[in-house]
Amino acid sequence: MGVGSVALAWMLKEERLLATPANVPRLPQSFDLKPRVPTEVPRARAMISLFMHGGPSHIDLFDPKPELSRRSGDDYAGEITFSFVDRASKKLFGSPWKFARHGASGTDVSELLPHFASIVDDVTVIRSMHTDINGHEPSIWYMNTGKAQPGRPALGSWLTYGLGTESQSLPAYVVLTDPGGHPVDGVRNWSNGFMPPLFQGTIVRSAEPRILNLDPPPHLKGTLQEQNLALLARLNREHLSRHRGEADLEARIASYELAARMQGAAKEALDITGESEATRKLYGLDDPITREYGTRCLIARRLVERGVRFVQLFVNGQIWDNHESIRSGLASCCRKTDQPSAALVKDLKARGLLDSTIVHWGGEIGRLPVTENHGAAEKAGRDHNGQGFTSWVAGGGFKGGMTYGETDEFGHKAVVNPVSPNDYHATLLHLFGMDHTQLRYFQNGQEQHLTDGKPCRVVKEILRHSA
Repeated sequence: MGVGSVALAWMLKEERLLATPANVPRLPQSFDLKPRVPTEVPRARAMISLFMHGGPSHIDLFDPKPELSRRSGDDYAGEITFSFVDRASKKLFGSPWKFARHGASGTDVSELLPHFASIVDDVTVIRSMHTDINGHEPSIWYMNTGKAQPGRPALGSWLTYGLGTESQSLPAYVVLTDPGGHPVDGVRNWSNGFMPPLFQGTIVRSAEPRILNLDPPPHLKGTLQEQNLALLARLNREHLSRHRGEADLEARIASYELAARMQGAAKEALDITGESEATRKLYGLDDPITREYGTRCLIARRLVERGVRFVQLFVNGQIWDNHESIRSGLASCCRKTDQPSAALVKDLKARGLLDSTIVHWGGEIGRLPVTENHGAAEKAGRDHNGQGFTSWVAGGGFKGGMTYGETDEFGHKAVVNPVSPNDYHATLLHLFGMDHTQLRYFQNGQEQHLTDGKPCRVVKEILRHSA
């Protein structure tokens, strides 16, 4: 028990000579992105997440509250946790926008979302999402990584770790960022966390060239490049054989090899010039307001069509964070994203891809039913609300034309069939053919799961019977 034995143990650990205890599962010697067969028959093979940073106001978009409208201007009697107490008010604030029923399902939709109204029979609207956290970052981590703490792998990392990818010439996990900048919390939104770097998201830029340095210099193209790559591959494999289990080294080699394969495949996948005029118009590429987001939604469809496992679109900053002037701010967000989001669902369905591709739309929180910056009507906004909000999902085994769960009469808290981020993740993994309790990664001998946050369930009520 002296210093010498501690020093010996440390040296053995550094040289990787310590035996692994029998009760601690051994890590695989190497990782790859080759496609893997899930334990159950999957309904989904790919996913596109339209992540709306900032907290879209559910009570102004998806969750009409007649009682809130009737009592607009009265004081709210319930308890509220404010993020910005200095601007807080307990004056109820009824939605300024009208709702109407749409589709055969009769789903209530705000007048701000006319294009979403046209796809309601293909989606499940979940009105009872909750994180019980009002802050952006912890709620984002919870929604995107399974726990309200930083440093964990994102959902895309877990999916590609568990399933690999069908395409070996394109990244398994693609991130389509906004030209206005990264979302709040930046690159941690697509981090591999404690997993090997192989499973982190690959950024595709919002403007050309969408992937930098993809083409070799003219004097290296052709046979010379092929010879160079073959030599480099041999040298890399020889080097790796002397350093087995080095995840960073494996990931770096895999990235270089993927980059070489991407020179043809990625350029073709990201080139939308061959799309029909009807498709371009469907996504709103003929309108300056929708062109940029529509282009990214169209690229997302092209990527999953070519075998990419997970694609996530982000908006810059947190445009849905409407603390003030919600009448203009929320309308602007909807004009940018409504048509392209609906077009993605319509296009996938027309191509026979919706049944195998999950589309998710939603943020990390919602908004409170009371006024922030109470005063001039045009300045009114809403503070954060993690107690209840709305997301929608389509395809990949989810029911169409369904609303699930309820918030209270003012839209403050999820009270009927609440759905936590871990419930959502367990349901997604189920549709991909995986049991959330069995998809695990061992970090320093400790078992980790995507659904580590709290006890959870697969929400089978929102799935088609065969799912």
